[in-house]
Amino acid sequence: MVVLGAAVIVGIVVCALLAEPFLGAITWALSLAILFAPFHGWIETKLKHPSLAAMVSVLTIVLLVAVPAAFLVGRLVEEAASGAASVRTRVADGEIQRLLETHPGIAPIGRWIDQQVDLPAMMASLATWLSNAGATFVKGSVLQAAEVVLTFYMLFYFLRDRTAVARLLRDWMPLESTDTERLFQRVFDTVHATVYGTLAVAAVQGSLGGLMFWILGLPTPLLWGVVMSVLSVVPVLGAFIVWIPAAILLLLDGDWGKALILAVWGGIVVGGIDNVLRPMFVGNQLRLHTIPAFISMIGGLALFGAPGFILGPLAVTVTMLLVEVWAARDKVSKQQE
Repeated sequence: MVVLGAAVIVGIVVCALLAEPFLGAITWALSLAILFAPFHGWIETKLKHPSLAAMVSVLTIVLLVAVPAAFLVGRLVEEAASGAASVRTRVADGEIQRLLETHPGIAPIGRWIDQQVDLPAMMASLATWLSNAGATFVKGSVLQAAEVVLTFYMLFYFLRDRTAVARLLRDWMPLESTDTERLFQRVFDTVHATVYGTLAVAAVQGSLGGLMFWILGLPTPLLWGVVMSVLSVVPVLGAFIVWIPAAILLLLDGDWGKALILAVWGGIVVGGIDNVLRPMFVGNQLRLHTIPAFISMIGGLALFGAPGFILGPLAVTVTMLLVEVWAARDKVSKQQE
């Protein structure tokens, strides 16, 4: 038994190493399969052939998710890089100095800011980072094409063979049937809570940002609110890509008050609401305290990259369930002694 147990552990480790390069594709495919399971079930009632139903579902998901996401993120990063480059040029041309000369009353504040912050260098760095991000996205869209194709390839089989896969997992799980069902339900709840909670937070951030754009009289507040919502969903990016250049442009145009209001609102309210609402929305659904919910999401992104957006909360909730099962079994065994 010892040799067999050691062989099983070694086999699991080897299989994990083999699957590691495909972690992102597996995570996204599984998440999409869970999210679109009701839709696919409806498709299956209309199309009796399992493979045809899965193909229709996958093509629909590609049109609804992958195509718009790739287009929007690429265009938004390019537009943000262009806006940052424009701000950098205006700063380098000395518009801030001319602005201070025309407003002597605020010159001390301007000199203090100039001493504390190297604004031209900061804008140059921001423009360079955004330009590199756009170039990386374009290159990555080619280099990661295989992963995207693999995601939807796996999604096809996750949808078509989901009953067989669930049956196989039930047979392999070293848990009672009731505990296995609880585990499956916890996985489903985690994926739903993480995705829909993130979308809800992004909607709030975009609404708050667009509201301030409207109050300050900035152009197309509805459009920029939608843009900030989309950017808030993307890991690493965020609504700051919109409101920081807008605040600097207001500053260069001499609207110090509006620039300050937008900077404070964006930095404290729009930026801070993410750290407040996301753990609350996700944590409540997962029956987690705000702190472990926050750590699971941020730590997941740090450990796994983009797939950690799902894997972090999933690891915490599944582990907590396993601890609950272990504690219950330990209690029963002690009572029987």
